[in-house]
Amino acid sequence: MSEIPMIGAGRDRVDGRAKVTGTARYAAENNLPNLVHAVVVSSTIPSGTIRAIDTTAAKKAPGVLAVLSHVNASKLNPPPSQGGGKSETGGGGSASGGAAGGGTGGGASGGTSGQKQGGQSGGQQQGGGQPSGNFAEPRATPFSDGTIHYLGQQIAVVVADTLEHATHAAELVEVTYDARPGRTDMNALRHEAKDKGAQQAPPFVKGDPEGAFAGAAVKIDRTYRTPYHHHNPIEAHSIVVAWDGDRVTLHDSSQNIFASRQTIAHAFGIPKENVHVVSPFVGGAFGSKGSTWPHVLVGALAAREVKRPVKLWLPRKQLFFTNGHRPETEQRVALGATSDGKLVSIIHEGISQSNAVCDYNERFTRPTRVMYATPNMRAENLVVDLNVSSPTYMRAPGENPGMFALESAMDELAYAVNIDPVQLRLINYAEEDPSDGKPWSSKSLRECYERAAARFGWADRKREPRSMRDGRLLVGQGMASATYPSHRSPASARARMNDDGTVVVSSGSHEMGMGTATVMAQLAAETLGIPAERVRFEYGDTNLPQAPISAGSMTAASVGSAVYQVARELRQKLVALNGGDEIANANDYAALLHAHYTPDVETRVDAKPDPEEAHYSAHAFGCHFAEVSVDPDLGLVRLRRMVSAFAGGRILNAKTAHSQFLGGIVQGIGMALLEETHLDRRFGSYTNVNFGEYLVPVNADVRNLTILMLEEQDPHVNPIGAKGIGEVGIVGVAPAIANAVYHATGKRVRDLPITLEKLL
Repeated sequence: MSEIPMIGAGRDRVDGRAKVTGTARYAAENNLPNLVHAVVVSSTIPSGTIRAIDTTAAKKAPGVLAVLSHVNASKLNPPPSQGGGKSETGGGGSASGGAAGGGTGGGASGGTSGQKQGGQSGGQQQGGGQPSGNFAEPRATPFSDGTIHYLGQQIAVVVADTLEHATHAAELVEVTYDARPGRTDMNALRHEAKDKGAQQAPPFVKGDPEGAFAGAAVKIDRTYRTPYHHHNPIEAHSIVVAWDGDRVTLHDSSQNIFASRQTIAHAFGIPKENVHVVSPFVGGAFGSKGSTWPHVLVGALAAREVKRPVKLWLPRKQLFFTNGHRPETEQRVALGATSDGKLVSIIHEGISQSNAVCDYNERFTRPTRVMYATPNMRAENLVVDLNVSSPTYMRAPGENPGMFALESAMDELAYAVNIDPVQLRLINYAEEDPSDGKPWSSKSLRECYERAAARFGWADRKREPRSMRDGRLLVGQGMASATYPSHRSPASARARMNDDGTVVVSSGSHEMGMGTATVMAQLAAETLGIPAERVRFEYGDTNLPQAPISAGSMTAASVGSAVYQVARELRQKLVALNGGDEIANANDYAALLHAHYTPDVETRVDAKPDPEEAHYSAHAFGCHFAEVSVDPDLGLVRLRRMVSAFAGGRILNAKTAHSQFLGGIVQGIGMALLEETHLDRRFGSYTNVNFGEYLVPVNADVRNLTILMLEEQDPHVNPIGAKGIGEVGIVGVAPAIANAVYHATGKRVRDLPITLEKLL
């Protein structure tokens, strides 16, 4: 039987109706019988120790069942030391490398170790197990002692019969501190910068970058800065926990349910089989829900203490302090080139923020290693420990801020050598991976440049800054490249053909709005040769076959490969049941099972990356062309239009893929022009912790966006040829807009966001 073409078609999301009609149930909507509410108490200083916690008034407040802190809470098991522990899937040891973001690389702690994806090197994950642990505070388990590491740290929890009672009682908890001066200014402490483990971007040196730069005919040596950013998903982090003896069920908003299971099991000293994590719908994450943050452990601890189901929902303000952020970065990019634009040296180095209970490193030099051909290169990203909350993965971690610096510097070089920015990139086009010489699994970046430039009308652009106007408005056009590595991790799947001809495919993956359930049904349907409407995909439950974190743009590649393989094996089983003859048409599956008095046929696979995949460097590539207008009197910037082209391997669903690219671009517009979390460096506190002051793009900010998707045939990246596209869309948006602003105004803004006061 020939396959019915299902892949690539723009199909509606199978979960769309449930979401728009309100029948989709999110974590906090599980109102279990006898449910009570928990509210955390946060520290009000950035550094020091708790001298005393007075809970007298809180305990006397109406409806209060318990007030827990390090003074009276049962102690949880500390996380295993890095390198120890046992992988859930037999990969062994502690994972390193990884991929995250929002979609998202491992080796991180401080709430992020669950995003470790074992054995990953470079752009392609090969082998390795699932996370050996996923601990919110690897060196400071919640309520383990009275040490304060950052303002907003969760130091107590109040449990009461209603949310209002718990909130009121939490305000009555009085805490006195022995405060220490907070370390809150990254620039002032740059001399203490260190390599705490750069995950996929350890220090890298090729050739003699300093010598080549010193002797270069043309030099660009600039510093670029990106601010703190926060994920702010629509669905706040929340959890409902219920214990039954030594068994526990967690309704969690998570993009990493199996790591959550492992964390809870270890912390409470129970078998992982006793932990059931359910997360069928996730209302946005962007990397922030890949970790088992402190509130998950605190909620589970509270539920065990009061012996009733507990709901713990974090208000928006607390999310700014306890559930990760993109850290501040300062990056130096030094480009040495010949007078005709050929790069002879690239130096990319800098610092980002971390803290004492977190090993996260914003690996912003990672894209530099693969973008442009040069014989000499040095790349290093260090961290400065501050008394500021733990950073984590945020959509396209590393690549996004790193490409802002690199692509801004490339634009500066283009002006210095008087070469068109697109032509400069073609002069330095990397025909193989510059970091290790591996061939690309596929690369269509040149075609992306050509198609996007043609659609945009780049050839009509006047090269000189301030040379284009629309009435009194200055008009500028800029471009930038995009890249993101193609990850794959082990994943398992199960498929069952029922005697009515319907199929159920299962894997414990996650649906965060990117269309996972839809494309998995499409994959299975095409492989089995049946309509997609006959396939139901089960996900979001640790009782299902194990899947990795949904991050690092790897869900389609990892889970999709498992679904493809299990559907193929199911088809082979059915063919064998049919005496070795192919099934003539889709309706014959039901007839076949009826003929053999068989209610169903089931199979399962544990899919792993093929070692052959490691012989290639796998990345998605793309580019953005942006046009802006700038009011010369007011400094107001408006994005007028953008044309973006991407090559991300096989497109599984044109509609959901377009949505992913569009969402990334809109988020990139926010990064370029609006988004910034302001840190009061006197107190280590964020000051704009609400949607009124943390600005994100609205409809009026998003004008004419054109997205071109180039189909690639890639036989090397994975069995289904998909590279993953959830994060490449945001990469390069900010520098494309920044370069357009320079072209419009002649003023280079090297610290984001581009606000009017920086242009006046």
